[in-house]
Formats: sequence, C-alpha cells, structure tokens
Amino acid sequence: MDAIFERVSIRKYQDRPVEPEKTQALLRAAMQAPSAANQQPWEFYVVTNKDVLAQLSQVQPFAGMTKNAPAAIVSAYRTNCKLPEYAQVDLSIAMENLWLETCAQGLGGVWLGIAPQEERMQAVERILGLPNTLRAFAIFPYGYPAEERSQRDRFDEARIHYVR
Repeated sequence: MDAIFERVSIRKYQDRPVEPEKTQALLRAAMQAPSAANQQPWEFYVVTNKDVLAQLSQVQPFAGMTKNAPAAIVSAYRTNCKLPEYAQVDLSIAMENLWLETCAQGLGGVWLGIAPQEERMQAVERILGLPNTLRAFAIFPYGYPAEERSQRDRFDEARIHYVR
C-alpha cells in the first residue's frame, strides 16, 4: 500500500487553480454516499489557502501531497460520536466517489485517511475551526492530471463477474 502513495506523492500538481465547477462536481459525487436514515450527514470544507494546506500537511503522513496541492477537500461528519462509532461504510463510499469523479474531471486526487486516528482528527478540527458537532474524517488533496495515475484500471470491466 505504501508503494501506491509513494508513486502518487511524486506527481506534479497543476500550476493553475482548480475551477469551481470541477470542485462542485466532486462534491456532488461524494454526496451519493448512503447514510443513516437516508440523510446526508456530510459537510465538506474546500481548502485553497496555502497556509491552511501547509498546516493540514503536518497532521498526516503524506505531507507533500497536501502542502503542494492547489486544493484539498476535508470531509466531516455531523455526529457527537467518538471513535469507533462512526459510519465507516459512508466514509469509504464518499471518498471512493470523490476519487472516481476526479478521474472523470481530469484531476488527480487521493484519499488521505485521518480516521480512525483520534489525534489527527482533533488536529484537523482545530485547524479548520470545526464546530463541536462535526468530526473530521479525511483529507482529499487534488489537482494533478488524472491520466498519470496508474491505478485507473482497477475498475476494468473484465473484473466484473455475473452469477446468474
């Protein structure tokens, strides 16, 4: 698994900002995740401020990916729960949706999970000034050409099997 992140971490980000329309498409995709009681408990913080990106890079192990990205999405979940009582399935699906949409939008992105590491979650919550009812769960830096990612083929149709 580390090898995947090492390959991704040396990618060069685009020099230009990411268009707001592309960011909105990413967030629409993430909101397709299911959630308890058919509600969408997700909140998203789109970070483009370089100082804040640099602070966020200090709380996760792949610092260069966040620090050098033109933008990052931080996902948060509306809950009072403490670990590990959170919707892991929702989190995984939302982040997978983000990644798939970055490919569709011609951007590269990678999910840097900060859950279930309590210290990292609290650090991100402090940096962004999240209200007490929100828990931070993941950082998603994006903005490099998706074509360069070698994992795009992991959803190859040949890997889909039908049992009838």
